[in-house]
Amino acid sequence: MSTDDCLSLENVTVAYRGRTALDAVTMAVPHGGQVAIVGPNGAGKSTLFKALVGLLPLRAGRIELRDRAPGTQAQPIAYVPQREEVDWTFPVTVSDVVMMGRYGRLGWLRRPRAADRELVADCLDELGMADFAGRPVGDLSGGQQQRVFLARALAQEPHVLLLDEPFSGVDVGAKEALLDILERLRRRGITVLVSTHDLQTASQRFELVALLNGRLIAYGPPPEVFTAEHIGTAFGGHALFLEGMMVIDECGTGEVAGGQHRRDHERDVGDA
Repeated sequence: MSTDDCLSLENVTVAYRGRTALDAVTMAVPHGGQVAIVGPNGAGKSTLFKALVGLLPLRAGRIELRDRAPGTQAQPIAYVPQREEVDWTFPVTVSDVVMMGRYGRLGWLRRPRAADRELVADCLDELGMADFAGRPVGDLSGGQQQRVFLARALAQEPHVLLLDEPFSGVDVGAKEALLDILERLRRRGITVLVSTHDLQTASQRFELVALLNGRLIAYGPPPEVFTAEHIGTAFGGHALFLEGMMVIDECGTGEVAGGQHRRDHERDVGDA
């Protein structure tokens, strides 16, 4: 790992449900870097995130966070899952959800201190959700729920933040608000990895892109990753370049992935 790197993966291999979901992925993410993780359905994007936070074991390889194994230090990797994985009917308030981000530091037998409650309030305020602190989280819009879970992640005081499909199911305004938040996190030096189907946003708003399809096909600045050869390798016969525009017909819809959001059902079905 370089002294400028925050997160390092070396030959990371993960098996899921009897098949290899990720094969020998090697990449290094610089301190404060922002990386878009892109690829077709079932490419292993969610699998990668779950391996990074220890929800899935490694079959082979090594992950290091600031030269140490994740989970062995105070500065954690915080993970915001896809909204579809959350039970929004669970009776809990917005403030309670964000306080969950402090549990790893408090331990199970300690109650939140005044400093923890103050940090939760600060995180809600930073995300523009302070006025919703006492509201049931299930009553919020999709974009508001994303902000609450992002506030919970920030309450962990992470060094690395993982966002799994945060732009899925939210409107344009909510998406832009999330991108503005990511820009603020960049200025704070927080390293961010975002999985997304939105190739245009990945190309225009992220300094680095990792293109996955079971293995790492390309990693680097968007112009070096989004080439006809790399896109063709990742998406197979479903990828075309028409007048410089990437056209992905992964589900037979004919949609232009480079210029539109994917439909809600076009998420990582098959990813862990």
